Amino acid sequence: MQTLVLALLLAAILAFFLPTVQNRVRDALHARPAAIWAVPFLLVTIFSGAAALAGAFSFRLAVLVLGYTAAPVVCAWVGGAGFIDRPAALDFVAILLLWLPLEFAAGARLVPRPAQGFLHSVAYAIAILLGLVLFTGFRSFSGMKYNLPRRRSDFGLPLAAFAITAPILMAAGIAIGFIPPPHWPGAAATGGSVAGAFGVILVGTALPEEILFRSLIQNLIMLRFGASWRTLLAASLIFGCAHLDNGPQPLPNWRYMILATIAGVAYGMVFQRASTVLSSAALHAMVDWTKHFFF
Repeated sequence: MQTLVLALLLAAILAFFLPTVQNRVRDALHARPAAIWAVPFLLVTIFSGAAALAGAFSFRLAVLVLGYTAAPVVCAWVGGAGFIDRPAALDFVAILLLWLPLEFAAGARLVPRPAQGFLHSVAYAIAILLGLVLFTGFRSFSGMKYNLPRRRSDFGLPLAAFAITAPILMAAGIAIGFIPPPHWPGAAATGGSVAGAFGVILVGTALPEEILFRSLIQNLIMLRFGASWRTLLAASLIFGCAHLDNGPQPLPNWRYMILATIAGVAYGMVFQRASTVLSSAALHAMVDWTKHFFF
């Protein structure tokens, strides 16, 4: 049942790739902006149902999630609904309110340990859905590129970027002691598991992070300050710093930050040149998949 819940949430996230879905959400919220206030209650209902399924529901947890989902809506409401060309400061605050509580596992002490992994995934999914509703629907920013591929180059760009970036990441990672020399996958890694892992990494890690760091953060920085190497580097550095609290090295993991910043530049360049965020997500997944199985 937990797998079904996560599959349905993933289906809702992927549905936003369809222009019809985006247009209907956008038209509804632009016609009746107050409808945005129903979204936090809908999302907290979904989360509470998942928590009950995992035997982890509590009133305190539900109130916390309601506050978490309502806070970004407040920021968007102040800015107003419509097609927005230049983001305001509160738009960046809304992104931080979506991101940082998940980054630091806020409320984890209210969840029994056996349910934490499942409910973190559910919280991650409702955060993505809320971000899509707010920034493709209510505030309607251009340049998010949350759409299916529109050009042949969208498929070639990730491959070309991987061919250039992978040797740089490998050399830098080995030099600073972040990764060991390359090796073949272990005997337990069958062809099916290796291939299947790419899909899991793509939808479970790469796409969510590309939505946050490229469609939202990098895109809004470019809309506010212009597209340049400075804004690309700023977004990449933010992406790198987000990995300071990741292992396996001691925290703050400066090695991971350096590698993630370099990778972020590559992801950001692909995002700028492609017509879809799926291109940078594909590159991101290739890098993570290679690290997982060969280093």
